[in-house]
Amino acid sequence: MKAAMGMETIVIALGGNAIRGTIEEQRAAVERSCAQIARIIAEGYRVVLTHGNGPQVGNLLIQQEAAAQLVPPMPLDVCGAMTQGQLGYLIQQKLQEELAELGLPRPVATVITQVLVDERDPAFQEPTKPIGPFYDEARAEELRRQGYVIKKVANSERGWRRVVPSPEPVEILEEAAIRALLEAGQIVIACGGGGIPVVRIRRGGGEGEGGHLEGVAAVIDKDLASALLAIRLGAEVLLELTDVEFVALNYGTPEQIDLHRLTVEEAKRYLREGHFPPGSMGPKVEAAIRFLEGGGRRAIITSLERGYSALLGEAGTEIIPSDPSSKSDYHRS
Repeated sequence: MKAAMGMETIVIALGGNAIRGTIEEQRAAVERSCAQIARIIAEGYRVVLTHGNGPQVGNLLIQQEAAAQLVPPMPLDVCGAMTQGQLGYLIQQKLQEELAELGLPRPVATVITQVLVDERDPAFQEPTKPIGPFYDEARAEELRRQGYVIKKVANSERGWRRVVPSPEPVEILEEAAIRALLEAGQIVIACGGGGIPVVRIRRGGGEGEGGHLEGVAAVIDKDLASALLAIRLGAEVLLELTDVEFVALNYGTPEQIDLHRLTVEEAKRYLREGHFPPGSMGPKVEAAIRFLEGGGRRAIITSLERGYSALLGEAGTEIIPSDPSSKSDYHRS
């Protein structure tokens, strides 16, 4: 395998919902994923890791809600930065341990990453991303008066939740630092939770080049940010690790069909047909499509425990360019 791939760059996106629970449960999930990642690094790949942070930000917001009378709560962009550090610490520690066991001691660095968004993005007019705890009607109304957007959770008896915009990632602001670390032989953890969403404000008001950066209360989709980062770094492979082994049609029904390999055009068709919901598999498939249309060779979606096998073509769902001349050199037997 080493001879076949040389020094290819791979961006590995760890799903946030697969790393949740108590700190012991989070460590265990990180350890499982890092065992897979260490094997990939041992094969000669240059690796950049990204990760979700939804459960961690949710817990942090609940803690802030409970302690609001004791300490000032932090804004959402700062919570994003805090959880980037939290998960970066857990991942880099476990990954260094796994690499040492393989006799491959390597430096691992976490980059607290800002991602530029456009304040004119339509998402700011229609917030849809739920965050934080559930509220009863009285508390929901109180938060509305404070300026938060609160919506009733559909098909749920658990009440109301705060929702925030989910704008498109435009630019990875720490790209140069990530690239420099990667070229220096380090494994890099970046774009945690999709990155900290910031806008650029010109002096005197308005948005544009040359201004200062300002964090906004929003959540960038981690998979879309990962695809953008992979394109910018010229990565050959995007590996998205989640809590299921395959992308599937008719998921969760007796008619479920696990997909092993499909082209970009097939992925687009299934996406249009509604097989991949916006809140779960949809962003992962969309990220794979964007990556491949941006020059990538292979996009793979699988579970935390099957990452290495999926890279070998033995597990997971592989999405490849629709143009036969651009197809991956890796084929299933």
